[in-house]
Amino acid sequence: MIDALIQFNFMRYSVISGMLIGILAPLIGTFIVVRRLSLIADALSHVTLGGISFGMLVTKLVPAIVISPVWSGILFSIIGALLIERLRTVYKHYEELAIPIIMSLGIGLSVVFISLADGFNQDLFGYLFGSISAVTFNDMLAIIAIFIIVAAFVFFLYKELFVLSFDEEYAGIIGVPRILHILFMLVVALVISASMRVVGILLVSSLITLPVASAMRFAKGYKSLMLWSIIFGEAAVIMGLIFAFYMNISPGGVIVLLLIMILLGSIMYQKRQEGGLNNED
Repeated sequence: MIDALIQFNFMRYSVISGMLIGILAPLIGTFIVVRRLSLIADALSHVTLGGISFGMLVTKLVPAIVISPVWSGILFSIIGALLIERLRTVYKHYEELAIPIIMSLGIGLSVVFISLADGFNQDLFGYLFGSISAVTFNDMLAIIAIFIIVAAFVFFLYKELFVLSFDEEYAGIIGVPRILHILFMLVVALVISASMRVVGILLVSSLITLPVASAMRFAKGYKSLMLWSIIFGEAAVIMGLIFAFYMNISPGGVIVLLLIMILLGSIMYQKRQEGGLNNED
């Protein structure tokens, strides 16, 4: 693995990108899970897939127009995030309806665009399940840029995001601006788009939610939850890339399985701790 990092550029791009994604996804995932909006990641990932397949379709039908699937995916994901936020205001008493509506839209668009493009190809397979060799220098630069944007967003607006996560109505009463909801959704869209190259668009929601689910079993506070979520996400991504390299398989599935193992381990740890306390009593 070390020799490959020295010898091959794509390995360095993948590892650097993966390490940044291992921080980004669980970091933003803590706010998503606490707000009970976990399915938003699934909805936006399907919309992003629609954007990717659209970019590939346009490039195939009109060779003179070269649209990067990454950027078309980011564009669709941002549009999907804005539509979710808009629908949440339309269905004020049934805000959760916005998520399956946009998810259905994303699935429908994906199926149509993929069918018009004559089905799957190797590039699309890499976007779906992740690929070590597919991460380019430009992809890495885009991920670095998104990492800086998201990190700055969380750092400077942490207090507002914290209040918004636990009580949206109270956040409005104390003056947290409505635009923050929209900005948060855009940040989620950017994180999903950044993660698709390494984890795969169909599995990215797992990297956003599973580390948080594991950390919730024993985290003592919100910052502790964020820290442990990032540790679990980072560990799964790094080990997943290593296993995927030696086994010559897509890293997304390996990363998700490792996250499931971490989750099961955290549940067992909590049960053992509870059992120890009961025995002391």
